[in-house]
Amino acid sequence: MAITRDDVLRALQSVTIDAAGTTLPGSGRLSQVVVDPNNRVMFSILVDASEAERFEPVRRQAEGRVLQMPGVSGVFASLTSERDTSHPAQSTAAPRPVSPPPVAPPRPGAPPQQGPKLPGVRHIVAVASGKGGVGKSTTACNLALALQAQGLKVGLLDADIYGPSVPKLFGLSGKPNVVDNKAMEPMVGYGLKVMSIGFLIEPEAAMIWRGPMVQSAITQMLRDVLWGELDVLLVDMPPGTGDAQLTMAQATPLSGAVIVSTPQDLALIDARRGVTMFKKVAVPILGIVENMATFICPNCGHASHIFGHGGARVEAQRLGVPFLGEVPLNMTIRETSDAGRPVVATDPEGPQAKVYREIASALWANLSGAGPARSAPKIVIE
Repeated sequence: MAITRDDVLRALQSVTIDAAGTTLPGSGRLSQVVVDPNNRVMFSILVDASEAERFEPVRRQAEGRVLQMPGVSGVFASLTSERDTSHPAQSTAAPRPVSPPPVAPPRPGAPPQQGPKLPGVRHIVAVASGKGGVGKSTTACNLALALQAQGLKVGLLDADIYGPSVPKLFGLSGKPNVVDNKAMEPMVGYGLKVMSIGFLIEPEAAMIWRGPMVQSAITQMLRDVLWGELDVLLVDMPPGTGDAQLTMAQATPLSGAVIVSTPQDLALIDARRGVTMFKKVAVPILGIVENMATFICPNCGHASHIFGHGGARVEAQRLGVPFLGEVPLNMTIRETSDAGRPVVATDPEGPQAKVYREIASALWANLSGAGPARSAPKIVIE
């Protein structure tokens, strides 16, 4: 049977949040309720950071009420802090997000603020870009496989909520198993543990989500997945410098970020923004990758710099961050990606796989030499 949003709201009417009997739907704290085609229900409860401990029983109770509904196959409920909830609106209308209050920067010499670690995961690395269309997901996919080829235990989280590409890149379909109605088992592609919102929605579904739901979804896929023991968890970020990136910076200690760009000036402008954003939230830049660097004609062997050449290397030098390497504009990479057969896995000795392996070696050297992962800072609003 199909579950509707109204069905979920009716079930949540029995959940109260205070001694006065205020219901969760009537408190103004309940985010948009999302029900996917497989009757998985997702929602978040908006709280102030100081209220998180008090509202955890409410979250569990709400999750339990929805799980009792006939036909529900899974529930993913979380607490989010996106607005001032000291005076929650007593209305069933969706709450309007309010900017969080400014947070003072840490005092010089003060110990780093401790963010929650992901159990069993040694390093978490964001693979990001300032804009779309630069081959970030393809790069993340092949880098993950290249790191695995070095004998490391690697996972890949597709955090691109609006345009998940990882299921296509790995040729994976189907739904992840849910254990005890709580944690999901990652899918496995070419020996790699993989999770994506693309496994939970229909391929052509449009994800029309606001900031709190984006935060909730990323946090759920990060923390409610049985990743096990990993040396590296790569996170394929959505393009830009918005909610997803800030969520990652706040939700867990990132060991660093990799920025992917083409050598084109327009792409480099946005890559600079990505570097600046991660620096502002104290996430180390582990390196810049220049993608689509050179096209070699398969017929005559002539090299053409369609998007320019060397721009990312020069930009890395200017910004004082490592340059990890160049990936050519190559038909083999495109064809294997579209076919769900990543080149590093299907042609590990080929020239394209060699490029990714060299970049992965440089990344691991920067990562393992940087010491333990830094704890997530609070965001400073300027």
